[in-house]
Amino acid sequence: MLDLVGALFGSSTKFKVLTTSQLKNSTTLFQNYTVLEAPKEILAPKMIGCHTMPYPYAVFYCHSQESENRLYQVLLGGENGERVEAAAVCHFDTSQWDPSHAAFSVLDGQPGSSPVCHFFPADNLVWVPLPA
Repeated sequence: MLDLVGALFGSSTKFKVLTTSQLKNSTTLFQNYTVLEAPKEILAPKMIGCHTMPYPYAVFYCHSQESENRLYQVLLGGENGERVEAAAVCHFDTSQWDPSHAAFSVLDGQPGSSPVCHFFPADNLVWVPLPA
């Protein structure tokens, strides 16, 4: 994974990784959340998203898009009082996406019709270069 990040950002580029994390331990696995504060945009010229895959060992699917994307950190509050610092990405150009992508079913849209935003689960990663 580090080799991919180095190859896409440049081997001398310093970077950081963002993920979704609980601000205190919780035993609740699934609940509804509310946005507690305005999202904070993380300015990044490029980003690499790495998503876990369903294997019996750690396997990630990592990808990057050249089209316009924005990365945010969002403070969420759970029904049980839990607080979560979540990573969220908005894809503003979906014109090249597969029309059968699940996002279009959920949003009742089609490629290029509107931005698609999503939260990263706690076991997914977003890599961004640090300013020089």
